[in-house]
Amino acid sequence: METKKSNIPNNTVTRKLTDLDAPTGNIYESVVIIARRANQIASDLKQELTRKLADFSSTNDSLEETFENREQIEISRYYERMPKPAIIATEEFLEGKVYFRENKPEEQPAQE
Repeated sequence: METKKSNIPNNTVTRKLTDLDAPTGNIYESVVIIARRANQIASDLKQELTRKLADFSSTNDSLEETFENREQIEISRYYERMPKPAIIATEEFLEGKVYFRENKPEEQPAQE
C-alpha cells in the first residue's frame, strides 16, 4: 500500500464537524466509516510490514546479527514515520475516495 505523503499530514489537524458529516448527514456514521477504513489500512500496513521483515528472520539469532541488520531498522523507521491509519482514512473520506453504503432494513407492510 503506497500512500502519497504530499497531501497527508503526519500530525493531527483540526477539522470542522460540518465537513465530516456532510457526506453522510450524521457525524457518528462518518466516524464509524472512518474507523472501519482505518482498521483496513492498519491491517494492510501490518501485512506489508510483516512480509518485508520476514526476509530478515532467521532461526538462530545472535547478538552480532541484531546490530548488523541496518536494512531492517530502516524499514521499521519508514513505517514509524508514516501517517497513522486514522489520519489517512480521514483524508480519504474527505476527498471522497471511500465507498460506503447505507444498509437500511426494508419496511414491512402493516398487518391488519
